[in-house]
Amino acid sequence: MGRLTLSGIGKSFDGVEISRDIDLTIEDGEFVVFVGPSGCGKSTLLRMIAGLEDISEGDMQLDGQRINEIPPQERDIGMVFQSYALYPHMSVAENMAFGLKLARTDKAEIHRRVQHAAEMLHLTELLERKPKDLSGGQRQRVAIGRTLVKEPAVFLFDEPLSNLDAALRVDMRVQIAALHKRLNATMIYVTHDQVEAMTLADRIVLLSRGRIAQVGAPLSLYHFPKTLEVGEFIGSPRINTFPVTVVDPGERQTVVRLPNGETLTVAVNGKHLHSGDGATLGLRAEDFVSPEQAEARLTARLMVAEKLGYETLAHLQVDGIDATLTQRLDGLTQLTEGQTIDLGLAGQHCHLFDLQGSACPRQVVVDGVSQ
Repeated sequence: MGRLTLSGIGKSFDGVEISRDIDLTIEDGEFVVFVGPSGCGKSTLLRMIAGLEDISEGDMQLDGQRINEIPPQERDIGMVFQSYALYPHMSVAENMAFGLKLARTDKAEIHRRVQHAAEMLHLTELLERKPKDLSGGQRQRVAIGRTLVKEPAVFLFDEPLSNLDAALRVDMRVQIAALHKRLNATMIYVTHDQVEAMTLADRIVLLSRGRIAQVGAPLSLYHFPKTLEVGEFIGSPRINTFPVTVVDPGERQTVVRLPNGETLTVAVNGKHLHSGDGATLGLRAEDFVSPEQAEARLTARLMVAEKLGYETLAHLQVDGIDATLTQRLDGLTQLTEGQTIDLGLAGQHCHLFDLQGSACPRQVVVDGVSQ
């Protein structure tokens, strides 16, 4: 089993608060990703779970047992670090078996576990090699295997792919996802890369300034961010945002005025807003519509076109809007720098945030996901 419960967890260093009010339950077999900007406290939280950092306040339980004071080596938890930290003079098999030997595990059991882990991680043919003879991806798999042979209740991953190049990161993401499906084990994964979070997680925990900003399924955070900060962090390219003025707030829909003077009816509950209030409109790069389908329009000028093959990202300047807007287009779209583009807006595709950064609840269903 691997059910982890965090209740009111907090951490302070010399009176400086790093984490606080962390309430979270991670179910047995769940894959949860901690994500957020640098300094948000995600690695500190992972290290508290591992027992490498003391907990200043709150309770942490693993399968109903309080583990606050239990030392790391006695917790049923295994951790894969950013650094491979392999012993250069040992073979792959010896590196994977080292922790079990220290624990005085039976030799036959060690052999069984190492062979089983090697098969799962496609390392069988590499067991006699030394780390210097391995690629970065192979070394990372050995580091995972070293944890896997301990058969812990909970696996912790602390940015394990950050030292790999782009192609290897994609390959290892797939392998980690496949490993989770085979083991059906509880896994907690820390990353600053929201693409890793979106592709791996059953649930994402987005941390901000040491607190949980939002918890939910990846598509829930993408389509229904609770704050502007969450909306801007999740998604690539970043969500388009620009200021608008509230004209007519309502429970099912709210009318706003765009910078060019046109009005747009947004499908959100904005009943806490008032006519004349400032607000922020948000729109994903793929959610612009054709001028024929538009409920309102913005006239933009093309600054840069990123031609990525399968898609083109058009970076646009709009009069009255300081920020550059980004539109996702088909990869075969022909564009010329400086040309004028009509951006179509439809209220059901838009987000609305008040001046405090809180989202007005959307009154739509997107990809089968609702608020």
